[in-house]
Amino acid sequence: MRIGAIDCGTNSIRLLIAEVEQTENGPQLVDLERIMKIVRLGEGVDATGKFAEAALQRTFAVAREYAEILARYDVQSLRFGATSATRDAQNRQIFIEGIEEILGVRPEVIAGEEEAALSFAGAASAVNNSDQRTVVVDLGGGSTEFVLGNQQGIVAARSLNIGCVRLTERYAASSPLTVEQREQILLDVDRAIDEAAETIDFYSAERLIGVAGTATTVTAHALNLDTYDSQAINATYLPVKEIEKAARSLYSMDREQRAALGFMHEGRIDVIGTGALIWARIVERLSQLSGGKIDGAIASEFDILDGLVLSQIDSTR
Repeated sequence: MRIGAIDCGTNSIRLLIAEVEQTENGPQLVDLERIMKIVRLGEGVDATGKFAEAALQRTFAVAREYAEILARYDVQSLRFGATSATRDAQNRQIFIEGIEEILGVRPEVIAGEEEAALSFAGAASAVNNSDQRTVVVDLGGGSTEFVLGNQQGIVAARSLNIGCVRLTERYAASSPLTVEQREQILLDVDRAIDEAAETIDFYSAERLIGVAGTATTVTAHALNLDTYDSQAINATYLPVKEIEKAARSLYSMDREQRAALGFMHEGRIDVIGTGALIWARIVERLSQLSGGKIDGAIASEFDILDGLVLSQIDSTR
């Protein structure tokens, strides 16, 4: 059986098509296609509360490409998850109806807590299975999800509006970031982490996993990769200081310097400085809040997209 999932966030729209194979250890997923396009659907949403027409048309164009790929693979089950930007946009109905017309499936506007749970499921499926209490942080374009859990399931989760696109736009973040911009961004991040700590017992956490493009791009920079290499990045552990060093390097670069990095996706160039600063601060603060038990972070290439596929397995048997 072939299952598909599309994750449409503030910055990117991603497609995963997987074959479900039954084994002695239960169903296993084999990737057939994994594609990411940056469309910046959430461009301007933080300021206007609405999707821009140009952003909708960029997204619809990629959805048409994905429809052709899904048909070619004869996908039997498809789940479309729309996250932060769609939650915030007052004119989301235009987006929902447009996607349904193109793909024949109605997009689900995923609540922040469900997004966190799906990200946890995806990350946990690919990073060294452990019963340690683990925090998964999904740092996206519009929001960041914090979820605490272990092999027994989710303990607590919180979604907060501190994505890399949102804060880049909010503070007109430049390349490189100025001292004032960094201070403004960090105030928002600290407030968000304090709010998350009201729900999540970070002191009980023993491990931190970062998912999505910011965390993996910071890892690629720390590893000095010439090109983006998912296999080299996935499950890589970096200490706090190495993450801070890589982040500082990225937010101190100008646009041309970032663009020259072989692993850098064109659509991340203008937001990676903000994203790297957010990620480094999250790692630093969670290390403090855990009493030092968290002393770094693991990058995972598997996240909500994989969670959306995994969620369909039981229902398609």
